[in-house]
Amino acid sequence: MGNDLQSETNGRPSWDEYFLQMSEIVATRATCDRGRAGSVIVKDRRVLATGYVGSPPGLPHCDEVGHLMKQVTDEDETVRRHCVRTIHAEQNAICQAARYGIPIEGATLYCKMEPCRVCAMLIISVGIRRVVCRRLYHAGADTRSLFAQAGVLLEVLDEEIEQYSDQ
Repeated sequence: MGNDLQSETNGRPSWDEYFLQMSEIVATRATCDRGRAGSVIVKDRRVLATGYVGSPPGLPHCDEVGHLMKQVTDEDETVRRHCVRTIHAEQNAICQAARYGIPIEGATLYCKMEPCRVCAMLIISVGIRRVVCRRLYHAGADTRSLFAQAGVLLEVLDEEIEQYSDQ
């Protein structure tokens, strides 16, 4: 099989790059412009579920009514702002798999940036064994720690921190 992170010599994308590119296409459906993100869950090189940042079905979207911002102050006094109107791409992909009875234990999840702490706990809980993302998340230290404790392999392709508006 070889290393999924390396491109093939004939110019074709590696499997990881292929599925990350798919997650970027899925992200175009996102309904919150702060961090348009998509996620793809894959097992045995087959797509099982996808998800993008968006409100639960039937509820208003950021693109329609604006953001629902909440401010969070960390123990070190760092202040961050989050839009809480939407479900994260990783959460939506996991929910889609659950809704349609698709087993995802042992799968790989592809996403834009390191998952947040809540997404990391869900990923661990459903048995996803590997996460591949494009960039770091500004608050990703908890995720890295949780994944290390749980034995979830985290692979980040670009060590740059993802930036988005009104962070």
